[in-house]
Amino acid sequence: MSSGQQVLIKLRKMIIAGEIEGGSRIAEIPTAELLGVSRQPIRMAFRLLEQEGLLIKNPTRGYTVREISGKLIHDALEVRGVLEGLAAKTIAEQGLTDQQKLTLQECIQEIEQLFNEHTEFGDAELERYHHYNVIFHDTIIQGAQNIALLQALAKNNQLPMASAQAITFDQTKALSEYRRLHYAHLQHCSIYDALLHRQAGRAETLMREHSSVVILGETLTGILSDET
Repeated sequence: MSSGQQVLIKLRKMIIAGEIEGGSRIAEIPTAELLGVSRQPIRMAFRLLEQEGLLIKNPTRGYTVREISGKLIHDALEVRGVLEGLAAKTIAEQGLTDQQKLTLQECIQEIEQLFNEHTEFGDAELERYHHYNVIFHDTIIQGAQNIALLQALAKNNQLPMASAQAITFDQTKALSEYRRLHYAHLQHCSIYDALLHRQAGRAETLMREHSSVVILGETLTGILSDET
């Protein structure tokens, strides 16, 4: 994985976890010194994190960390699920083209091979997973050929953790994170099966449920800590 991707994932995790406080200003040089990297990957990460809604560009210079609540993340993911669910429903009704079948199959096969070859994920494995995950989602979203849906999704992607690009992986919980990504892969398999058999309702439901995989770790923690 490139140093830019590593920095992006690290900063994203730090902001979501509150290690970098919401409302605080963040600048290239101190952040580069903190992470022990040059300014270039920091600059690139800042721009991408602004697109994801985690940073707000200041009128003069630098950025401010967005104040993020669990509700905001949940709401953004719920909207993403509705929009991507509509895209999946539309494609199922239309029927997959031969090219869409090949692309989705390749994504599933490549990620399946990844899990067959590795019992844990490092940077290289995570980058490969991320690559095919994005292609899988983009194939379905673009395949719906719905301009209004694309514009709504692009707007929602500017909210924290709403975009398929905004992958996270907490190395301190490597096994749980590995299992979470494998579960997401199995969901992809089910979604593809529904699309292939033109099961529109099932495809929509599966895609909406799939959006919640991002916060599956937090969901599990909540279940295990629930004393009622």
